[in-house]
Amino acid sequence: MILLNPGPVNLSDRVRNALLRPDLCHREVEFSQLQSKIREQLLQVYGLESDRWAAVLLTGSGTAAMEAMISSLVPKDGKLLVIENGVYGERLSKIAKIHSIDYITLSHAWDAEIDINGLVKLLNENADITHLAVVHHETTTGRLNNLVELALICQERHIQLLVDGVSSFGGEELNFADWGITACAATANKCLHGVPGTSFVILRRDALPSVATIPRTLYLDLGTYCQQQDRGGTPFTQSVQTFYALTEALQEMAEAGGWSARHSHYNQLASLVRDGLASIGIKPLLPLGSSSVVLNAYYLPEGFSYEEFHDQLKARDYIIYSGQGNLAQSIFRVSTMGAITHADMERFVTVVKQIINNS
Repeated sequence: MILLNPGPVNLSDRVRNALLRPDLCHREVEFSQLQSKIREQLLQVYGLESDRWAAVLLTGSGTAAMEAMISSLVPKDGKLLVIENGVYGERLSKIAKIHSIDYITLSHAWDAEIDINGLVKLLNENADITHLAVVHHETTTGRLNNLVELALICQERHIQLLVDGVSSFGGEELNFADWGITACAATANKCLHGVPGTSFVILRRDALPSVATIPRTLYLDLGTYCQQQDRGGTPFTQSVQTFYALTEALQEMAEAGGWSARHSHYNQLASLVRDGLASIGIKPLLPLGSSSVVLNAYYLPEGFSYEEFHDQLKARDYIIYSGQGNLAQSIFRVSTMGAITHADMERFVTVVKQIINNS
């Protein structure tokens, strides 16, 4: 089965076989060495120095990393601005609300790009904003939010930038230094091609709260995790087998040329699908250049419900993803993540054409 949903992804045999490595206690030196290796590998994806940056590993989905980032790094006397233009931006706001964080939102239609003028106006009216949270790749629509201008605005105002990179880390550019990123939440089972169950936050060490700060959460407190992981430990039981898979996935990516090579591969696959679907009249939701290479959204073929289209594709070994909210009955989404080849995507286009021609 070829998974074209935005995670979990198809695994390479190499990564899948890593799950069969020996059982390991998380309090033994062998686990400490594994954990430390992964933390260094994660920093190497974007060439970050370990004296300034830390990769903090968690057992949980990407949402766990999002919640850990927001709840740990926005102080009790801070104020957060959340940019929403999809489900996952709105999820950041839900996290802030649950943890009683002082926050406001800049809301957009789900298919809209960030309104920079509106952002500047809102910041001018709220000079007490200390942190800004934004989704880099909003998989609700496939939009890749442009962080360059946003980052400059944050730097000029000394606002700390918190990035949801759950579905972009390892597949899209993330310029931590030039964009002034304070922290980025991500996961193993999307662009890194690992297994669900491990997530992480890449953060500036100087952004961590002091040891005297009382955390908002027990399990998701990044300060506690970072302190113990720096010493080779872990505050709670980690998912050992998914750690095995992640270190193998990171090694596999590095050997293939790193994130830029993966970006290029995704772009080729996405272009193949986009052009192939366009040839039979299936239109993309967003214009070329607005979507990531990781996922594109398309309008459903005329005369098909999502359920019918999905089931016919599943019968031919392809899993697509539905739209969400008010897009649920009008679009479908196609991801290029995972161990997917050009031949897989060429066959996908052929299968879609056959389904439409036989309708």
